[in-house]
This record gives sequence, structure tokens and C-alpha cells, in this order.
Amino acid sequence: MKIKAKIPNTITLLNLFCGCIALVFAFHRHFEMTFAFAALGIFFDFFDGFFARLFKVSSPLGLQLDSLADMVTSGVVPGLVMYQLMIDNSTSSQTSYMQLFPYLGFIIALGSCYRLANFNIDTRQTDSFIGLPTPANSLFILSLPLVLQNTDSLFVIEALTNQWFLLLTTLFSAYILNADIPLFALKIKKFNFKDNVLQVVFLMSALVLLVFLNYLAIPLVIVTYVLISVVNNKFLKR
Repeated sequence: MKIKAKIPNTITLLNLFCGCIALVFAFHRHFEMTFAFAALGIFFDFFDGFFARLFKVSSPLGLQLDSLADMVTSGVVPGLVMYQLMIDNSTSSQTSYMQLFPYLGFIIALGSCYRLANFNIDTRQTDSFIGLPTPANSLFILSLPLVLQNTDSLFVIEALTNQWFLLLTTLFSAYILNADIPLFALKIKKFNFKDNVLQVVFLMSALVLLVFLNYLAIPLVIVTYVLISVVNNKFLKR
């Protein structure tokens, strides 16, 4: 029983370990490896809770460890990547004031920290989410340099190399993390279409986007998730 109790926390620490490796790659601008290790950390983040429920060993310690690990993998890592994007698109001719501009990318880390702390005390988020979960936000931000490296679209290139657009993206990221917007959970509890319409529509949409748009699909999938939730809240819920 003691071994079972340690398994979820061990998986949580693997999430943190992956986040630390992702940070190293982000420092060196190896964005594909940054994304890969952050995604692996998020994978572990999903399964630590799964095994805690399976073995019935959920604990206050596990809850705190989970948030601390997420703070690195889904908070500091995307903040650093946004900083790198901003600094890569700054120029030496900028004023000293504007040279500080890239540090605003770490607003993402601040927004993530606030969300994670609030999540631990918010009893409304047991079966669904209020605001965008930090792992989804992390994947959104970490996909941006990959989109930039693998697109021929001048519109996308101009947007992702514009510091003001990146700042707006940063501010929106911090906002949507903590917005009072209910987002449906992806967990399927009953195996029938009627009770899982949103999940099926979202997963089908995500699959189509991934097949046709490659890296560009990742941020679009996150946006689609938010939009479907908003439509559900406004028009479909009774």
C-alpha cells in the first residue's frame, strides 16, 4: 500500500523533471525539444491524478506537488519561450525602455501561478474547468515558435515576429487562464454519444486540424476548445 501511495507523486516529479529539461532546451532555443519535453511532462501530469484516483491515495501533498510541478512545466517554460520569441524579434536600435519589452513574456508565468494557486482552493473545478488549464495554455504558447519555423504564410510570419502581437498574445494568455469562463472537461464518463457530444465534436475538429495544418493546428485546437465551450455556455446549456 505504501508503494502505491508513492506512485502518483513519483509521476508528478517526472512531470517536474521534464519541465526542467524543457527549460534547458528553451534557453538554447531548441523549441522542438522544448515542446516535446513539456508535452511529456503534461502527459505525466494527466496520469498522476489518474493513478491517485485509481489507487485511492489522493493527498494534500500530492495536490501541492502537482501545482508546483505544473508551475515549471506549464508556467515558467511558456513564459521563457515567449521571452525568447520577443527577444529574437527585438533590435539593438531599440531604446533602453523597449529592450526591457521581452521580459513582459513572463506575465504568462505570473498568470499561470495565480491560476494554479486558485485552482487548489476552487471547489467549482472538480468536474470541469474555470478558465483555460495551464497545460493547454502551455501547449498553445510552445507551439508558436514551431508554427513560425514551419510556415510559408506571410501573415503568420508577420504576426509572430511582431512584438506588439506577441504582447497581446501574452496578455490574452494570462487573462484566459484566470477568466471566469467554464470550459468542458475532456473526460468521458459515460460511453454514449448523447452525453459526449462536445467531446466528440472537439476531438473530431482537432483531428481534422492536425491532419491538414500540422503545427499550426496546435494553437487552433486550443482556440477551438475555448470557442466550443463558450458556445456551449451561451446556447446549448439548459
